Amino acid sequence: MKRPSGKNQGKQILNVAVMAATGLLLDACSEEAPAPTVAQAPVMAAVPEPVTPSLGINPRGKTELEIDMSMIHSPELREVFDHIDTNIDQHVINLQRWIQQPSISNTGEGIQESAYMVEGFFDQLGCQETQVYDVGITEWGQQGNPVVYANCDEGAEKTVVVYWMYDTMPVTQPDLWTSPPFEARIVEQPPFDKVIIGRGANNSKGRQMAFWNAMMSIKATTGTLPVNLIFVAEGDEERMSIGYRKFVREHPELFTEADVMWGMGSSEGCVFVELITSGEAWGKGPTYSNIHGGRKRAVDAPAWRHIKMLSTLVDETGNRVMIDGFYDDIEPLTEAEEAILRQSAEDYDVEVAAERLGVARFMSDDPYEVQKLSRYGTSMNLDGIWGGNMFEGGSGAILPNRIVSKHNFRYVPNMDGMDIVAKLRAHLDKHGYEDVEINVVGDVPWAKMDDNNELAQAVRDMREAFGVGNPDPVAEETILGGYWPAYLFAGDVLDIPIAGGQVGTGGGSHAANEWFVVEGAGNTYGMAGMEKSIAMAIYNYAGANSAPATESDD
Repeated sequence: MKRPSGKNQGKQILNVAVMAATGLLLDACSEEAPAPTVAQAPVMAAVPEPVTPSLGINPRGKTELEIDMSMIHSPELREVFDHIDTNIDQHVINLQRWIQQPSISNTGEGIQESAYMVEGFFDQLGCQETQVYDVGITEWGQQGNPVVYANCDEGAEKTVVVYWMYDTMPVTQPDLWTSPPFEARIVEQPPFDKVIIGRGANNSKGRQMAFWNAMMSIKATTGTLPVNLIFVAEGDEERMSIGYRKFVREHPELFTEADVMWGMGSSEGCVFVELITSGEAWGKGPTYSNIHGGRKRAVDAPAWRHIKMLSTLVDETGNRVMIDGFYDDIEPLTEAEEAILRQSAEDYDVEVAAERLGVARFMSDDPYEVQKLSRYGTSMNLDGIWGGNMFEGGSGAILPNRIVSKHNFRYVPNMDGMDIVAKLRAHLDKHGYEDVEINVVGDVPWAKMDDNNELAQAVRDMREAFGVGNPDPVAEETILGGYWPAYLFAGDVLDIPIAGGQVGTGGGSHAANEWFVVEGAGNTYGMAGMEKSIAMAIYNYAGANSAPATESDD
């Protein structure tokens, strides 16, 4: 099948203002099969004059670690490192501008603009095909956010598909932020002299902008990349990747040339649901709207019914799920996985970790148990609940007619998200809550894989050169990784190796004052170090950073 043209298909603008305002989209079709729908670009403001970098960023910061330059065999890669150092102010400004563009998938704020901003990144990189695709209605009934696709053919031997997410969480507690969440202010945060504060700084705009800056530095220095890149950027990660799931499943032909994926490796499973109690479905209490709270003296309350229902789902600690059969299908950890967790627990200080996370304490004081719960645990969370009087402080008598609570179930092999939903339904019916509605928001199955592949080895070689921790490769498949939609490229649609990694850090994901390190300190690299680490990993994978042959090698 011929791929959609990145520069011609669907680019005709009939009435940009109307389309931008109404969301009207152009259909793009081929003779062989339906092609992805291309979203129409909104009206864009005039491009501002370039800003002269003047941040005074120290690319090294106070980092005590040293890059082992004897492992940087490629003269080109050394030039790339120099380019990153020289241009680090502009690279940080690039990240600030991206953070300053809101991209909140749960509310839709800035999503369309962000999708076209990401397409612009790929255009600047010189990708021959770039498109923003409207994915349409997804399987659980919601409109998916646009997926941005790009194909960068560099004529290289190897092709890497790169996973991005451009959406972020909402700002739920604005009064707790020390600076406006979309200002991207640079502040001191000991031990770091400079970090960026902003929604999306760590999850995940900082790392992804570092990747883009690294690729742009390679192009600026050498004129070409050592690998071909295929980007797929979703705007629904915080909505269970519903649009990304549909796009990849419907258009696998766009990724057939990929050899590996740059991502985060294995992933746990997660299914997200809403539970809805209403007077209308219950047949008691207010049926149409909220009513005066004084009426509770004579009227049943759906809100109390909802609380009683929730209390049946977990034990008195809130930590054990009481749904029949919930734990039945869990695959026990292997000896190798147990060893990984015990090794991780050796230098793990639970008190320090809890303080950094911003929690009073973990469920356990045993470092091994905390590692096990964090990386192979199951849970049912209460992510939020609303209905009636939602204003803190003051008064206002309300008897709500409808209560909604959000819940994510984290699950592991060999559990199944839709099976969990079925067991939840059976539990509610058993306890007399047949009227409580379950709305499935989305499901991201677990993905189990090992890291014995060329890209993972390239990352390990990079980590050795940068002097950071470098765990041994996992000899068997496991899910001891973070949550992300890995499954689509780990057997659901394609089955290719997945790996990735960089030095540097950030924190506060989904929390107030989310941050990303600009200037490193101690054993932590800053943004320049992160960009260099990504460049080196890509060069290693391409075979473009190999040690020169000697006579003894012949």
